[in-house]
Order: sequence, then C-alpha cells, then structure tokens
Amino acid sequence: MVEHFWGIDLGGTKIEAVVINNHLKPVMRRRIATEASEGYNHILQRIEQLIGMIALESGIMLPSTIGIGTPGRYDAACGVMKNSNTLCLNGRNLKDDLEQLLKRAVVLENDANCFALAESLLGSGAALMREDTTVAFGIILGTGVGGGIVCGGKARRGAHGIAGEWGHNELIPGGEPCYCGRRGCVETVISGPALERYYHQLSGSFKPLERIAATCDSDDAAAATIERLLFYFGKALATVINILDPDLCIIGGGVGQIEQLYAQEAVQAIERHLFNSELRIPLLRPLLGDSAGVFGAALLARKP
Repeated sequence: MVEHFWGIDLGGTKIEAVVINNHLKPVMRRRIATEASEGYNHILQRIEQLIGMIALESGIMLPSTIGIGTPGRYDAACGVMKNSNTLCLNGRNLKDDLEQLLKRAVVLENDANCFALAESLLGSGAALMREDTTVAFGIILGTGVGGGIVCGGKARRGAHGIAGEWGHNELIPGGEPCYCGRRGCVETVISGPALERYYHQLSGSFKPLERIAATCDSDDAAAATIERLLFYFGKALATVINILDPDLCIIGGGVGQIEQLYAQEAVQAIERHLFNSELRIPLLRPLLGDSAGVFGAALLARKP
C-alpha cells in the first residue's frame, strides 16, 4: 500500500509544499510567495491555498496529519510561536489556528529540526544513519545559528522545545549584544553577518562572506576573519560534542559553504576543546540544498 506524507516549509518569502511516498520519494512539489507583509491571517490563507493546489493537481487525498516547518519555535506549554523572524507569527497559536482552518492535525517543528531530519535520513547522513541508534547533529550556520538533533529517526524537541539550539550559548563573555537579550552568543560571533561585521572592523570596507573566504590568500583582514570563524566554530561545536557526542554533524546554511570548515584546520580547532584526543566523527556538507526544510516537514508526518 502506498502512503503519502505531506510537508510544508513556511519561510519568510516563500511557502513550499511537498508530497512524498512511503519510499521517501517526492511525487509533487509546489511553492508560492508567503506575502508575509499582509499579516498573520493572510499567511494562514496562503498555506490553505497551497495545500488546495497540491490536492487538486496531484489527485492525492489530503492526509490526516500535515508536517510544517516554521521559523522560530512553537512553545506547546504556552501555545504560542516564539523567536520567529516572521514577526507576525510570534505570540500566535499557529498549531491550533492551522488545525481549525485545515480540519486536520498539524505537527510543527522549527526549520533547524526539519533540516537535521531531512539531511540525516535523506541527505548526506543517510548512508551513516541507523534509525534506532544513530545521533545526528544538524547545524544551521547562516544569517543566524541554530541546530537540531535527530535520534532514533526522529527530531528531538526536549523539555523546553529547544534541543540543539546552540546559537545562544555564551561564546565571548561580555561580547556583542544579541537580539535574545544576552551578549556574546555564538550567533553574534560566527553567523554570516557577524563575520562580515568583523571584516568591516578590520578593513573599513564591506565584503560579502563568500568573497572574504575566497580572498584569504591576498587579504589579511579576510584571513583574520576566517581564522576567527575556525577558532570559535571549533570552541562552540566542541562544547556540543562534549555533551551530546553525536555520530555525525551536518553543516548547513551560507556559512556552511565555506571550504575551510571541512579542512584539517577546522578539525584541529574542535580538538583543542574536545574532551578526547581526536575528533572521530565526520563533518558533512548538506546534499538537499533548499529542499531540506520541506522534506523534513514531510517526515514529521510519518507515524512513529
């Protein structure tokens, strides 16, 4: 019997839907603009519209449960969305509102958990995963810094719904202020914007991170910026590994495309802070590109 699992990736600029079969292969994909500037209720209507399009075009019956990946996180205890950069979602009960609108169950997870789930089961970690035992740490290293943990083939939420959120651990005491209200968070040090700010402080000019990484051999400020990235990436990730000790790490996001993160220098930077003599797990590049979020959302809808 063929089963189908539906997933929605709710982004700030686009909403994407996918239907996958029980062999985890996509049978239908579609995306539309979010139009978030029109407000919360409009976003709900856009999700409903997209699901209707998929059902009409595919001829596949709507499922009893739909997985949805979101920016920010849903606090089940309070019944509200928190920490979303789509600001109109914050403080709203997105789960209940969608369930009432769609007349079916909804499973919400943040986008980092969806990334970790998709890449570990369908992407770069798939060959290494044994669903019952393997632990994967999926890293979002881009405009912000986040993460997700997959164990037993499922994304782990934790008691507070923040499992894997390493981006707001203190990395530099008294460092730059963070939007979360703290100072010196990992996100203020090794996110893309933070590294570009650091380069600007050193050079007096702006250069996008991609160019910074590409000009290390000829630009002293660029070399210092990448050196800073590797040092603090190693320190921050070693802390996670010391506690979680995952079987593999998958690095996503724009910063995760920097070649130096996969070089021996990055391994050595981690090992300086690791409670072990050597790093024994792979640092993997993602394979699914911008598909990871929507595939992860569809995986949420699978039965345990």
